[in-house]
Amino acid sequence: MAATPILLIVAGPAGSGKSTLCDRLVAEGIGFSRVVTTTTRAPRDGEIHGVHYHFFSPAEFDARIKEGAFLEWAWVHGERRYGTLKASVIEPLASGSDLVMSVDVQGVESFRRAAASDLILGRALVTVFIVVDYERLLARMRFRGQDDEAEIARRMHTAEAELREAPKFDFVIQSQTRDEDFAELISIVERVRHARSVDGVKA
Repeated sequence: MAATPILLIVAGPAGSGKSTLCDRLVAEGIGFSRVVTTTTRAPRDGEIHGVHYHFFSPAEFDARIKEGAFLEWAWVHGERRYGTLKASVIEPLASGSDLVMSVDVQGVESFRRAAASDLILGRALVTVFIVVDYERLLARMRFRGQDDEAEIARRMHTAEAELREAPKFDFVIQSQTRDEDFAELISIVERVRHARSVDGVKA
């Protein structure tokens, strides 16, 4: 029996490095593809539609909701929406592809609900949460230079609530350096793949 494909979902507060970890995992060349999610926010400098995100207008996003095209979607920070199209996940998993994506905490909960009623998704899903201590997280947000202090304060408030969700995840990474975090992520992948090569089902 072939090993069950992996849908590796990496979550953590803003500034935890989850997107960077996902990109590094794809670049490592060990068989993972990135799930491109959808957002109504404007592209940042250097971001490309269809590569970093599917950038939809609010009207386009609404139309996809009505079509039932999303596996999950949610409001984030009260002003913009993020979501994952079913076609971006279910079809690659059904063909045996391993996928990785970064999702916020509420999005992961939506995936858990969807996995309860979808056999492919239920077997594939593996969740990882990145825990970052307060001072390290604050320093990372300021270092990025993407947000003003009011936005950083709001994100830190959100992070406090997100960190309380860590026990619900299959694996937790206690964030240190970027390289140490990535090494731990690779270790998790190896453990999951080993378990699935033995029994062919979710570890």
